[in-house]
Amino acid sequence: MFKHLARLRLLALLGGLLLATACTAANAPTPFTEGQEYVALPAPHQRLSPAGKVEVVEVFSYGCIHCAHFAPVAEQLRKSLPAGVVFKLLPAPFNEDWMPFARAYYAADKLGVVERTHLALFKAKFEDHYPINTLDELADFYASHGVNREQFMRIANSPEATAQMKKDLALIQQWQVDGTPTIVVDGKYRSAQVKTLDQLADLTRWLVQRELAGK
Repeated sequence: MFKHLARLRLLALLGGLLLATACTAANAPTPFTEGQEYVALPAPHQRLSPAGKVEVVEVFSYGCIHCAHFAPVAEQLRKSLPAGVVFKLLPAPFNEDWMPFARAYYAADKLGVVERTHLALFKAKFEDHYPINTLDELADFYASHGVNREQFMRIANSPEATAQMKKDLALIQQWQVDGTPTIVVDGKYRSAQVKTLDQLADLTRWLVQRELAGK
């Protein structure tokens, strides 16, 4: 009988511990706060591409030194994202100086060379201090990486590139992006007042997990 009572007491104790653990988990503060590190975007939620996988979009520019610093962090972030998540880049033509960089990205994407030139372009501009600002200078950079210069210029200056730039700028404005780098998850959440680039990556992973759990 005493053994039976002892077993009941043990079960009650374990049940209490499990309940306490569950309550603690339920009441645990989230690591990020809406209105501070991120904001929820108004519906309807506008995505870069049709619905499918959870979409992570980095709004960036090759003319942005902060994007250059974030680029290797973003690359590790991209590689660490789970199945069911896609990472995309969206160039921000915020001003005339940044328009050549947006056109260069469209051309590089069309030619299928973004993956092997993305980090290299940031390095050439901000670490090696090559003069890469105009479309001609960007064409020289891509030509040095084996891209056909004439083909690059034709695509970058095409009406299709101009139309894409206008379309992307409209989406960026809908997302209320006013700086780079900015992360937008599924057209629902936009990064805001993050303190470090590592925190931006952590915020992205956290928002992605929320979206995956919701699906």
